[in-house]
Amino acid sequence: MSYTNLIYHVVFSTKQRRPILTTYVRERVFEYLGGIVRKLDAKLLRAGGADDHVHLAVSGPATLGVAELVRKTKANTSRWVHQKLPEQRDFAWQDGYAAFSVSLSGLDRVLDYISNQQEHHLRVMFEEELKALLDKHGIEYDDRYVFS
Repeated sequence: MSYTNLIYHVVFSTKQRRPILTTYVRERVFEYLGGIVRKLDAKLLRAGGADDHVHLAVSGPATLGVAELVRKTKANTSRWVHQKLPEQRDFAWQDGYAAFSVSLSGLDRVLDYISNQQEHHLRVMFEEELKALLDKHGIEYDDRYVFS
């Protein structure tokens, strides 16, 4: 028998960082995201974000890689938004994502951080936030992709 505790903090934005995730859309997307994640035998611990991006805390099984988790989550939510919210016909996620492993000892901090995204983004722009997260986790990046 194998035992794992794989927790990820995942961040991805809307295409061209369009501010289309209004409170109404965001709440419905988060609810749907929870269902997708459950179908993947994972658990959505927290979802948060702003008008142009989302943060997810997800606990996943060892059989599901983070790339597959994000790919299926983004594809299914895009399809669902187009079907259920026809006024959002231009909705799309931007290519790529950022993902960070989360230790159990740091989980509460990450969950609080995700919960406070609306307030956080009154002071900090998404690009600054993403750069700070990448730096904190020692991830090299190309400014052309972070700031585009």
